[in-house]
Parts: sequence; C-alpha cells; structure tokens
Amino acid sequence: MAHVESAHLVELALRNATPTDADAEALRHVEQCARCRDELRMLTRVVAAARTAQLVDLPTTPPERVWQRISRGVSGPPAPLRPPAPAPAPGKRVLLALLALAAAAGIAVAHRHLRQGAAGQPDRPDRCPDRATDSG
Repeated sequence: MAHVESAHLVELALRNATPTDADAEALRHVEQCARCRDELRMLTRVVAAARTAQLVDLPTTPPERVWQRISRGVSGPPAPLRPPAPAPAPGKRVLLALLALAAAAGIAVAHRHLRQGAAGQPDRPDRCPDRATDSG
C-alpha cells in the first residue's frame, strides 16, 4: 500500500474538515505504517502546540529604536554599487561543483541512515515498511 501523502496527513492533523472515506482509508494505513504514524503524530503535536500558544509565547516587539534605525537605513542615501565579483576560474568552478555534489551526497546518506535507524529497517517507498507479507 502506498504511503499517505504529507498534505493529507496535515489535513488529518488539523481536523478541520468532516472525515471522508479517503480519511478513513488513510487512518487505516497509518495504523499499520510506522513511518506515516510517526509523521502524523509529529504533525498533530505541532498543531496542538500552535493552537495552545499564548501571547507570551509569541516573539516580543522590538524596541522603537530598532524600527527607527531600520527606517533611517532604508530611507538614507543609496549605497554605492560595487562591481560584480569576478567569476571563479574554470578549475575552481569544477572543484566547487564537486564539493557541492559531495555535500549533497553526504546529506542524502546521513538522512537515509537516520531514517533507517528510526524505523529499524530500510526505507522502501514502493510499499509500507511495516507490513511484511508472508509468501510461504
């Protein structure tokens, strides 16, 4: 069974609409799937925290002097234009591209490793990771 779309999980966490057959089907999946259940649990906690926030939980307004300084900075004379930075040398561009690629790969590996550690098994997007089928 396919995982529940994140947008649908958000709607379920908000509980703003009258439940539909699709919601019932999604909730049946959530009962069987740790990945979707964890995401719904996290979204429900965020919704509950947002709905119970008090005025004291919100950021305070900055002092008037901050707004005055911003206003002076915005309405003051324009800053002189700086010439554009020179383009990096071709060899340096290749190095930067390789570094960016290596960083992206490292992030992807770390993300996958963390997900596997949280679920206790590999992430399989083609089917629910929690529902093992007995073929024999």
